[in-house]
Amino acid sequence: MGEETFGQVLRDLRGNRTLEAVAHAAGISTSYVYKLENDQRKPARRVVEALEVATNAQGALIEASERNGKKSASNADTFPPIATKSPVRTLDINDHYGETGEDATERRRLFGLAASAGIVGFDEIVRQELDHTTDRPRSAEDWDITRADHLHALRTRPPAQVIKDLSIDLYALRQQMHTTSGDELTELYRVAALLAVIQANALTRVSDHGAAIRWWSTARKTADASRDLELRLLVRSEEAIHGLYGQREPETVLRLIENARRISRRPWPRLMTARAKALALLNRSKEAADTLRDLHDHMDKGIVGDRWEFFKPDQIPFAESWVAAYSHNEAAADAARGRVLQIIPERSYQYRMNAVLHEAISTAALGGADEGARLAAELIDSLPAGFRTNHIWETARMVLRAVPLEQRERPAVGELRSLLTIEP
Repeated sequence: MGEETFGQVLRDLRGNRTLEAVAHAAGISTSYVYKLENDQRKPARRVVEALEVATNAQGALIEASERNGKKSASNADTFPPIATKSPVRTLDINDHYGETGEDATERRRLFGLAASAGIVGFDEIVRQELDHTTDRPRSAEDWDITRADHLHALRTRPPAQVIKDLSIDLYALRQQMHTTSGDELTELYRVAALLAVIQANALTRVSDHGAAIRWWSTARKTADASRDLELRLLVRSEEAIHGLYGQREPETVLRLIENARRISRRPWPRLMTARAKALALLNRSKEAADTLRDLHDHMDKGIVGDRWEFFKPDQIPFAESWVAAYSHNEAAADAARGRVLQIIPERSYQYRMNAVLHEAISTAALGGADEGARLAAELIDSLPAGFRTNHIWETARMVLRAVPLEQRERPAVGELRSLLTIEP
């Protein structure tokens, strides 16, 4: 940016954002940002640091300040006017972390990216700064509790909120990994893989499939880096199972499953449920049923799910409900759905909703187009908007696809089709 003044650099970095937005992000008043942009005031170092984060300046404001502001500290504003909505003053990252050079610049860059993406606000930046002053990295037990919390949130809360909250912990994890080595780093690879799986799942739920696929890739890489066989299989199982909700073709999912089986030939329940579901979508009903029988045999022999509780026994009747619905076996679907609704807690809204939508698929396929379509529409209407996940929308689409061609112009079918067009 040549020999531009601090104010000119700040104005360029603000771009189309309002003065108020930048001021709020930096924790200072709007009028003070205006004066800085017009070179009417000289900012203290702590103000420059805050504006670095707020504008994702990547060092440009610090450079401009050092180039143009070589006056004594008494000429700078030690305590600038604070925005009324901000309860704390701006923190100096270097003062609190003892960081210099590349480490401090990297922290500023990442904070800036997080803030500009809307992942964190100024209050969260301050909280992390304060949290880090204890100089006590999270223990493996702390991270496991964090993993359990986010997995619970995934099952019970709107996925958009899960993504935002989890992004903050993923950022904190990245920072801890940056200063860790040896066995401790290997353990953090496990944590990273598990959190990446939850993030990919949540992104799938909000239909951000491109981002989800990238997070699946990250989950695989970090799981492989941990050298934990069970974790590597878990990640690939989750990627396969959620790929079936409009993210990938069923044939691609079967390829993912075969790739996972090259890692280990040991029976893995989640992979087997994914395979059964993919085969059912491809109208390979007999193979799907055979896979479920094999799954029961292995479970009877003591084969269990993963130690992180991603796979639970209630997912077996859910897979049976899926296979029976897509095979148009109404009696089997009814029986499996009954077991699902009996076992799965009410707070696990997505599994319960999709199990009932399986009933609508069977009903529509077997001639009850109006009844199946009405059931699907009523279920979706009963959900708050934030809980209408991609998984539920995709299953509802399967209700439409199950309607025989000659019945697709019926009024209730048309109403369901119209409802599905309003998906966010």
